[in-house]
Amino acid sequence: MQAQKISARTSYENDGFYLTPQPIIPPDIIARGIAGMDAVRRGEYDTGVAPQPSYWNPGDDPNKLCKIEMPQTSSSDVMALVSHPAIGKLAAEITGAKWVQLWWVQLLYKPSATPTGAPTIGWHQDFHYWQPTWEDDSQLFTAWVALSDVTEETGPMKFVRSSHKWGLMDQSDFYGEFEKMQLQAPEGAESTQASAVLPPGGVSFHDKLVFHGSGPNVSGAPRRSFAIHLRTEKSAPRDGVRKGLTAFIDNYDFCPVIYSE
Repeated sequence: MQAQKISARTSYENDGFYLTPQPIIPPDIIARGIAGMDAVRRGEYDTGVAPQPSYWNPGDDPNKLCKIEMPQTSSSDVMALVSHPAIGKLAAEITGAKWVQLWWVQLLYKPSATPTGAPTIGWHQDFHYWQPTWEDDSQLFTAWVALSDVTEETGPMKFVRSSHKWGLMDQSDFYGEFEKMQLQAPEGAESTQASAVLPPGGVSFHDKLVFHGSGPNVSGAPRRSFAIHLRTEKSAPRDGVRKGLTAFIDNYDFCPVIYSE
């Protein structure tokens, strides 16, 4: 077990990401997560709370990338998935954190390609979008949980290995066309890619500065996932202000601590 911890942490520190070799979320929790995802997509909220304003809303084009903000506030099934203790435990192992808090969640449902379109996600660094609300040295990262079988055909996330060591760069475009975007690595830096191929219940973790994106899903079935944005005790809202992405960090019903020593 100790060797596994060291290996996972070393991999994360060197590459800026880590993929679990086996599922860490039980099948019954995955099934609940899928049910909750589908309910939120239909506009059914068992908590009585609607998600935050989102790119996609119930009734929108089903062939467009579905990205819904803070779905765990709307579904007890989604909350059971995104706050599962296995996520917090492994997050702490790879970062050395004393505690880990969920501070934002995104539902991501990528439909399979159709003759009229194929959603992709352009290369980006998460901190490009988070910087206005978090202090620069905050330890922030993401756990990306697969609810469906993520293969090369489904348009998996692709990470640029060790790009978290490049610093924050001005090349992020989440809604850009993945196949047409060309990253310019710093002089002397290598730019190799790795695919986040995962089984249902598998999880990838990535640093706030790692470049990542994904191509089209050509599998004939939707790619289902949740992006769970996490922080450790080494983080702080910019200037101490709670707004935007940090608005709910004191609300532990919405943003629970999922690991604590």
